Amino acid sequence: MNAEPDLARLASTVGDPRRIQMLALLMEGRALTAKELALGAGITPATATSHLRRLLDDGLLASTSQGRHKYFRLASEQVAHLVESLMQVAPRRRPEAAPASEPIRHARYCYDHLAGSLGTGLLATLLRKGWLVNDADPAAVKQLDLTPKGAKAFTALGIDLAGARARRRQFACRCLDWSERRDHLGGALGAALAEHLLAEHWIERKKHSRVVLVTDFGQAQLAQLGLRTAR
Repeated sequence: MNAEPDLARLASTVGDPRRIQMLALLMEGRALTAKELALGAGITPATATSHLRRLLDDGLLASTSQGRHKYFRLASEQVAHLVESLMQVAPRRRPEAAPASEPIRHARYCYDHLAGSLGTGLLATLLRKGWLVNDADPAAVKQLDLTPKGAKAFTALGIDLAGARARRRQFACRCLDWSERRDHLGGALGAALAEHLLAEHWIERKKHSRVVLVTDFGQAQLAQLGLRTAR
């Protein structure tokens, strides 16, 4: 018989301000060392070690060793969804709303797919063009289906759909955006699209940040798709 989920343990783990800050830092989508996570969380490397051990023990982080360094990343897409969901309901630090022009609101990574107004605009465009449609199953409210038209269009863009389908995760789904309060595209297809835009220099990653910058070339290409983005 499966054991009952220990929600109290999970709440205690993510409720620590240093640990939740580490998880938020890893929402950038890249693996970070213990030292980088310690600096980002404002604690010493020695203190970070115990927090990282707790996150590993509870299945929220995964680690890999390369040479002299150990790198940490979010254990799964579900962990990223958990952190993004907490961002949606968390109280704001400032009483006034952050300006819409704030870079992280415009374009950022949510784990390994695109979020912010860029991400929500992309999903709206894909739905409007009929490349994606809602899943036919009313119970699968977050799932999206790729249409034949969409498969042809994504392939023409150079996106490896077979590779995306082979990933051990949801293929295409809605992910509620904490800043826009609308959905952006998640799942393996969302990750493949973000990888493609980065590889083709439509977007650039801001160093040590989740923020994404749209290049001049990307502006032109996105406009051809019917999506105009703010700078």
